Amino acid sequence: MKKIFLTVIIMLLSVSSILPQEGMWLLNQIKNLDLESKGLKIGVDDIYSTQKPALYNAIIQIGGGTASFVSKDGLIVTNHHVAYTAIQRASSEQNDYLKNGFLATKRSDEISAQGYTARLLLEMKDVTNEITSSVKDIKDPQEKQRKTQEKIQAMTDELEKGKPDIQATVAEMFNGKEYYLFVYKTFKDVRLVYAPPDMIGRFGGEADNWMWPRHTGDFSFMRVYSAPDGTGREYDPTNIPYKPKVWLKVSQTDLDEGDFTFILGFPGFTTRYRSSNSVSWNLKENYPFTIKNFKEIIRITEDLTKDSEDGKIKVASLQRGLGNTQKNFEGKVEGMIKTNYLQKKLDFEKEFMVWHDKNPAQKEKYGTIFSDEKKFYDILEKTKQKDNVLGMFGGLAGTPLSVAIQIYNITKEIEKPVSERQPGITKETLNQIKEQIPLNYANYYEPVDKALMIRTIKMATQLPADQRINGINYITDVKMMPDAIVEGYWKSSKLIDPEYAVSIIGKTSAELEALNDPFIRMAAALYPESEELNEQGLRFNAGVTPIRKKYIDALYEWKGSNLYPDANGTMRFTYGPVKGYMPQDAVWYYPFTTLRGVINKEKNEDPFDVPDGLVNLYNNKDWGNYVDPELEQVPVAFIHMGDITGGNSGSPVMNARGEIIGLAFDGNYEAMISDWQYDAELQRVITVDIRYVLFITEKYGKAGFILDEMGVKH
Repeated sequence: MKKIFLTVIIMLLSVSSILPQEGMWLLNQIKNLDLESKGLKIGVDDIYSTQKPALYNAIIQIGGGTASFVSKDGLIVTNHHVAYTAIQRASSEQNDYLKNGFLATKRSDEISAQGYTARLLLEMKDVTNEITSSVKDIKDPQEKQRKTQEKIQAMTDELEKGKPDIQATVAEMFNGKEYYLFVYKTFKDVRLVYAPPDMIGRFGGEADNWMWPRHTGDFSFMRVYSAPDGTGREYDPTNIPYKPKVWLKVSQTDLDEGDFTFILGFPGFTTRYRSSNSVSWNLKENYPFTIKNFKEIIRITEDLTKDSEDGKIKVASLQRGLGNTQKNFEGKVEGMIKTNYLQKKLDFEKEFMVWHDKNPAQKEKYGTIFSDEKKFYDILEKTKQKDNVLGMFGGLAGTPLSVAIQIYNITKEIEKPVSERQPGITKETLNQIKEQIPLNYANYYEPVDKALMIRTIKMATQLPADQRINGINYITDVKMMPDAIVEGYWKSSKLIDPEYAVSIIGKTSAELEALNDPFIRMAAALYPESEELNEQGLRFNAGVTPIRKKYIDALYEWKGSNLYPDANGTMRFTYGPVKGYMPQDAVWYYPFTTLRGVINKEKNEDPFDVPDGLVNLYNNKDWGNYVDPELEQVPVAFIHMGDITGGNSGSPVMNARGEIIGLAFDGNYEAMISDWQYDAELQRVITVDIRYVLFITEKYGKAGFILDEMGVKH
């Protein structure tokens, strides 16, 4: 079987001839996909409409992923790994909800999902002309970018004025070729309802992550609350379950290979229209550093928590997040190397240059695109090691330091004239930080935090002479060992206490410095070079964005096409049939896994330790109404064609009638390069079957009342 790899050439074909199931489509594009001929049994306007309630009204963005309303009383379902941080923050040694799971048998027992905000899309609108016309006469790239952001800020501020639960954002499509306004209703009172134990919700752990066949019950239930009048707000005892306009109905019919499926969700970020410059930078620099860095940090967290249950709980969310990204990047590197992807890009760009060389006007307009862009990457190359370590200080060098840097840097930004600030930074930002800081300390485990700071200081001391972080020479040049320095910081600082951290927000930078706190002192010392790094990032973006836009313009001119934009965190639609795939010669992966496969993986140790209650259900064939007639087993997960990426986690997968049949929770390892290119033969969506969700909830979790609320017969 010939393997088809989607290069940019194929990617720029028309909608009618684009490879099957490729595309993360904007909602206003799906009417052009001829879905009825592909198996859709409902109207396209039942999925998205500006005139009536539709299925998109049931989809929310939450916790870095996606969820959907499944009852009239604000009940939502999402992935266990999307709810994971909320479960971790609510856990303790006495109540380890990660290990044992959580169930609220009545609504008064539901516990707050700390730090979670649900966003419900109300409106999307093309505002390209409004944005671009306001900056059309500005030539300087940085000034143009600043004025564009100021225009966007003014638009969104106007929409949000006097509406505390409304959030407006403008998303850039095709590197500024188009701009779309998205208006959301926000809810900050989200509560946990039911989460299965880790050895169901995280079954297989990192060993199975991104892999098929998969046997993970990756789901959790939460509930969205609002004020009695429907306004979204913070937790309040008088809040009531939100009443959504639309909630998804659960499919109670069979699912077979070839059945039509579609997804609505919030994919995070793809790079399908990038040049060889970007491919090379990520393949040779970004991905390798991140993989090595995250692997070492995970090892530190494992070593320092192996004898502490409290420590394991505290670092669980960090470990999972880093591990997920590490394996994802490993897959990308492997995929790029295996498919010779960089060379494919270079070959395509040679064809592009042959095209524009035939026309003097085109050559003058587009002839230096790649070399112009390369100059900006060359600038990054000069300080990449220093920049990597500076980034570490800001996020992965321990909680007290990252909090100090966050407070100090935002304070310095607010002290600038409004015209010089980063767009969106206001005094209100300080209030947002006050809300966030206690959540930062939910992951704080002192031995790990100290070790991370020691490690980062050591990395700073090992930088080349021409890339030293000069601001902290007072640390790196002394003869004290980093261990002793860090111990001294912990003994003399009050920033170990989250309440103290919150109490100093609002002070001026001079007042912060006068506190003589070692972490604040370090934040102040790092600030000039951190500011320069930030400015470098702004210059890079201001420089490459118009070049990338010009590249898109050229591709349009060359090929002529209707395209889907790269994913950018906005709601998208994708579709495809249930279908297996061939990962290698002579191997075929069937599209369904079953409870039998869970039991067969049992090893009586993490991550393959099947709970006794689930083993008993299997042995007793106590499977309820959830047996698939062809499989003669309870189905666990299935794979299907579709086009997703990070952020789609928890997205509802629906059948041809618009009923929920599962929750997307992963892609497959063989297609990890999918953020860069789509491969119809290899790329699959891994989805937990809704029948397994219902089976675990009713039979294992003893929570049949949740099914009753969803209108599911059992």
